[in-house]
Amino acid sequence: MGEHTVRSFDEELQHVDQVIRDMGDLSATMVANAIRALLSSDQPLAQNVIADDTIMDARQRDLDNSAITLIAKRQPMAQDLRAVVGAIRMAGDLERIGDLAKNIAKRVGAVGQSAMPRNLSHSIDAMAQLVLGQVRGVVDLYVARDAEGLKNLRTDDQKVDVQYTAVFRELLTYMMEDPRNITACTHLLFCAKNLERIGDHVTNIAENAYFVVTGTQLPLNRPKVDETTSPMSA
Repeated sequence: MGEHTVRSFDEELQHVDQVIRDMGDLSATMVANAIRALLSSDQPLAQNVIADDTIMDARQRDLDNSAITLIAKRQPMAQDLRAVVGAIRMAGDLERIGDLAKNIAKRVGAVGQSAMPRNLSHSIDAMAQLVLGQVRGVVDLYVARDAEGLKNLRTDDQKVDVQYTAVFRELLTYMMEDPRNITACTHLLFCAKNLERIGDHVTNIAENAYFVVTGTQLPLNRPKVDETTSPMSA
Protein backbone atom coordinates (compact mmCIF):
# COMPACT_ATOMS: atom_id res chain seq x y z
CA MET A 1 0.00 0.00 0.00
CA GLY A 2 2.88 2.35 0.81
CA GLU A 3 4.49 1.70 -2.57
CA HIS A 4 1.18 2.40 -4.31
CA THR A 5 0.82 5.69 -2.41
CA VAL A 6 4.30 6.85 -3.45
CA ARG A 7 3.66 5.90 -7.06
CA SER A 8 0.37 7.77 -7.03
CA PHE A 9 2.00 10.86 -5.55
CA ASP A 10 4.72 10.80 -8.22
CA GLU A 11 2.11 10.45 -10.93
CA GLU A 12 0.22 13.45 -9.59
CA LEU A 13 3.41 15.53 -9.60
CA GLN A 14 4.13 14.38 -13.14
CA HIS A 15 0.64 15.45 -14.22
CA VAL A 16 1.20 18.95 -12.83
CA ASP A 17 4.57 19.09 -14.58
CA GLN A 18 3.02 17.91 -17.87
CA VAL A 19 0.31 20.57 -17.75
CA ILE A 20 3.00 23.23 -17.36
CA ARG A 21 4.74 21.83 -20.44
CA ASP A 22 1.47 21.82 -22.38
CA MET A 23 0.72 25.40 -21.36
CA GLY A 24 4.24 26.41 -22.37
CA ASP A 25 3.84 24.82 -25.81
CA LEU A 26 0.45 26.44 -26.30
CA SER A 27 1.64 29.88 -25.20
CA ALA A 28 4.52 29.72 -27.70
CA THR A 29 2.15 28.66 -30.47
CA MET A 30 -0.26 31.48 -29.66
CA VAL A 31 2.50 34.11 -29.67
CA ALA A 32 3.97 32.80 -32.94
CA ASN A 33 0.58 32.67 -34.65
CA ALA A 34 -0.48 36.08 -33.35
CA ILE A 35 2.63 37.72 -34.81
CA ARG A 36 2.32 35.84 -38.09
CA ALA A 37 -1.30 36.91 -38.34
CA LEU A 38 -0.36 40.51 -37.56
CA LEU A 39 2.42 40.72 -40.14
CA SER A 40 0.44 38.96 -42.89
CA SER A 41 -3.04 40.36 -42.05
CA ASP A 42 -4.28 36.78 -41.65
CA GLN A 43 -7.65 37.19 -39.97
CA PRO A 44 -8.54 33.45 -39.82
CA LEU A 45 -5.24 32.71 -38.07
CA ALA A 46 -5.92 35.55 -35.64
CA GLN A 47 -9.28 33.98 -34.84
CA ASN A 48 -7.53 30.68 -34.12
CA VAL A 49 -5.34 32.45 -31.56
CA ILE A 50 -8.39 33.99 -29.92
CA ALA A 51 -10.05 30.56 -29.77
CA ASP A 52 -6.92 28.96 -28.28
CA ASP A 53 -7.24 31.23 -25.26
CA THR A 54 -10.19 29.13 -24.10
CA ILE A 55 -7.97 26.03 -24.17
CA MET A 56 -5.29 27.88 -22.21
CA ASP A 57 -7.81 28.91 -19.54
CA ALA A 58 -9.02 25.32 -19.23
CA ARG A 59 -5.48 24.05 -18.76
CA GLN A 60 -4.83 26.57 -16.04
CA ARG A 61 -7.99 25.46 -14.22
CA ASP A 62 -6.86 21.85 -14.57
CA LEU A 63 -3.49 22.68 -13.07
CA ASP A 64 -4.95 24.71 -10.21
CA ASN A 65 -7.41 21.96 -9.33
CA SER A 66 -4.75 19.25 -9.53
CA ALA A 67 -2.25 21.25 -7.48
CA ILE A 68 -4.72 22.17 -4.76
CA THR A 69 -5.96 18.58 -4.51
CA LEU A 70 -2.38 17.31 -4.34
CA ILE A 71 -1.53 19.71 -1.52
CA ALA A 72 -4.67 18.81 0.42
CA LYS A 73 -4.26 15.04 0.03
CA ARG A 74 -0.49 14.58 0.10
CA GLN A 75 0.77 17.53 2.15
CA PRO A 76 4.05 17.70 0.19
CA MET A 77 7.15 19.20 1.80
CA ALA A 78 10.43 20.81 0.73
CA GLN A 79 11.23 20.26 -2.96
CA ASP A 80 7.83 18.72 -3.74
CA LEU A 81 5.96 21.63 -2.16
CA ARG A 82 8.12 24.14 -4.05
CA ALA A 83 7.36 22.30 -7.30
CA VAL A 84 3.59 22.46 -6.75
CA VAL A 85 3.46 26.09 -5.59
CA GLY A 86 5.89 27.09 -8.34
CA ALA A 87 3.71 25.38 -10.93
CA ILE A 88 0.67 27.37 -9.80
CA ARG A 89 2.63 30.61 -10.16
CA MET A 90 4.10 29.66 -13.53
CA ALA A 91 0.68 28.66 -14.83
CA GLY A 92 -0.66 32.11 -13.96
CA ASP A 93 2.09 33.76 -16.03
CA LEU A 94 1.62 31.36 -18.93
CA GLU A 95 -2.11 32.11 -18.94
CA ARG A 96 -1.32 35.84 -19.05
CA ILE A 97 1.01 35.26 -22.01
CA GLY A 98 -1.93 33.63 -23.77
CA ASP A 99 -4.09 36.65 -22.96
CA LEU A 100 -1.49 39.02 -24.40
CA ALA A 101 -1.17 36.93 -27.57
CA LYS A 102 -4.95 37.06 -27.88
CA ASN A 103 -4.85 40.85 -27.49
CA ILE A 104 -2.38 41.08 -30.38
CA ALA A 105 -4.59 38.85 -32.50
CA LYS A 106 -7.60 41.07 -31.83
CA ARG A 107 -5.80 44.02 -33.48
CA VAL A 108 -4.98 42.18 -36.71
CA GLY A 109 -8.08 43.40 -38.49
CA ALA A 110 -7.52 47.04 -37.55
CA VAL A 111 -3.84 47.01 -38.57
CA GLY A 112 -4.57 45.15 -41.80
CA GLN A 113 -6.81 47.93 -43.09
CA SER A 114 -3.72 50.03 -43.83
CA ALA A 115 -0.34 49.08 -45.30
CA MET A 116 2.46 48.50 -42.80
CA PRO A 117 5.83 49.96 -43.86
CA ARG A 118 8.28 47.15 -44.63
CA ASN A 119 10.98 48.43 -42.25
CA LEU A 120 8.46 48.54 -39.43
CA SER A 121 7.35 45.01 -40.19
CA HIS A 122 10.95 43.85 -39.80
CA SER A 123 11.31 45.69 -36.47
CA ILE A 124 8.13 44.17 -35.01
CA ASP A 125 9.13 40.73 -36.27
CA ALA A 126 12.63 41.02 -34.76
CA MET A 127 11.17 41.89 -31.37
CA ALA A 128 8.60 39.11 -31.65
CA GLN A 129 11.22 36.48 -32.49
CA LEU A 130 13.29 37.53 -29.48
CA VAL A 131 10.28 37.23 -27.18
CA LEU A 132 9.17 33.97 -28.78
CA GLY A 133 12.60 32.44 -28.21
CA GLN A 134 12.28 33.29 -24.52
CA VAL A 135 8.77 31.82 -24.26
CA ARG A 136 9.94 28.58 -25.86
CA GLY A 137 13.14 28.49 -23.84
CA VAL A 138 11.88 29.09 -20.33
CA VAL A 139 9.77 25.93 -20.03
CA ASP A 140 12.52 23.85 -21.66
CA LEU A 141 14.99 25.17 -19.08
CA TYR A 142 12.54 24.40 -16.29
CA VAL A 143 11.99 20.85 -17.53
CA ALA A 144 15.77 20.38 -17.76
CA ARG A 145 16.14 21.86 -14.25
CA ASP A 146 18.80 24.18 -15.69
CA ALA A 147 19.22 26.80 -12.96
CA GLU A 148 22.04 28.68 -14.71
CA GLY A 149 20.07 28.83 -17.95
CA LEU A 150 17.04 30.21 -16.11
CA LYS A 151 19.20 32.86 -14.46
CA ASN A 152 20.65 33.93 -17.83
CA LEU A 153 17.25 34.00 -19.52
CA ARG A 154 15.93 36.30 -16.83
CA THR A 155 18.79 38.71 -17.53
CA ASP A 156 18.05 38.59 -21.27
CA ASP A 157 14.85 40.57 -20.64
CA GLN A 158 17.02 43.67 -21.12
CA LYS A 159 17.28 42.78 -24.83
CA VAL A 160 13.49 42.86 -25.12
CA ASP A 161 13.36 46.24 -23.40
CA VAL A 162 15.94 47.69 -25.79
CA GLN A 163 14.07 46.32 -28.81
CA TYR A 164 10.77 47.70 -27.50
CA THR A 165 12.28 51.16 -27.08
CA ALA A 166 13.54 51.05 -30.68
CA VAL A 167 10.15 49.97 -32.03
CA PHE A 168 8.38 52.61 -29.95
CA ARG A 169 10.55 55.40 -31.34
CA GLU A 170 10.21 54.09 -34.89
CA LEU A 171 6.42 54.06 -34.61
CA LEU A 172 6.38 57.62 -33.32
CA THR A 173 8.52 58.68 -36.28
CA TYR A 174 6.09 57.12 -38.76
CA MET A 175 3.17 58.88 -37.08
CA MET A 176 4.90 62.26 -37.17
CA GLU A 177 5.89 61.83 -40.83
CA ASP A 178 2.39 60.99 -42.05
CA PRO A 179 -0.83 61.42 -39.99
CA ARG A 180 -2.42 58.67 -42.08
CA ASN A 181 -0.18 56.20 -40.23
CA ILE A 182 -1.49 57.17 -36.80
CA THR A 183 -4.30 54.61 -36.53
CA ALA A 184 -2.25 51.60 -37.62
CA CYS A 185 0.80 52.68 -35.63
CA THR A 186 -1.29 53.18 -32.50
CA HIS A 187 -2.49 49.57 -32.74
CA LEU A 188 1.09 48.44 -33.35
CA LEU A 189 2.23 50.35 -30.26
CA PHE A 190 -0.19 48.27 -28.20
CA CYS A 191 1.06 45.09 -29.90
CA ALA A 192 4.69 45.99 -29.15
CA LYS A 193 3.77 46.73 -25.52
CA ASN A 194 2.03 43.36 -25.30
CA LEU A 195 5.23 41.70 -26.54
CA GLU A 196 7.23 43.58 -23.91
CA ARG A 197 4.79 42.42 -21.24
CA ILE A 198 5.12 38.83 -22.48
CA GLY A 199 8.86 39.19 -21.86
CA ASP A 200 8.12 40.31 -18.30
CA HIS A 201 5.96 37.25 -17.69
CA VAL A 202 8.74 35.02 -19.04
CA THR A 203 11.12 36.49 -16.46
CA ASN A 204 8.54 35.82 -13.73
CA ILE A 205 8.39 32.20 -14.87
CA ALA A 206 12.19 32.00 -14.88
CA GLU A 207 12.33 33.35 -11.33
CA ASN A 208 9.75 30.86 -10.05
CA ALA A 209 11.36 27.98 -11.92
CA TYR A 210 14.76 28.93 -10.47
CA PHE A 211 13.27 28.82 -6.98
CA VAL A 212 11.72 25.41 -7.65
CA VAL A 213 15.04 24.04 -8.90
CA THR A 214 17.39 25.57 -6.32
CA GLY A 215 15.27 26.51 -3.31
CA THR A 216 16.72 30.04 -3.41
CA GLN A 217 15.38 33.31 -4.81
CA LEU A 218 17.09 35.36 -7.49
CA PRO A 219 17.97 38.96 -6.47
CA LEU A 220 15.07 41.41 -6.69
CA ASN A 221 16.97 44.07 -8.60
CA ARG A 222 16.25 42.77 -12.10
CA PRO A 223 17.30 45.54 -14.50
CA LYS A 224 14.70 47.19 -16.74
CA VAL A 225 15.64 49.28 -19.78
CA ASP A 226 12.35 50.78 -20.96
CA GLU A 227 13.18 54.28 -22.15
CA THR A 228 9.81 55.03 -23.72
CA THR A 229 8.71 57.11 -20.73
CA SER A 230 11.82 59.30 -20.94
CA PRO A 231 12.17 62.35 -23.23
CA MET A 232 13.55 61.17 -26.54
CA SER A 233 17.03 62.32 -27.36
CA ALA A 234 19.15 61.94 -30.43
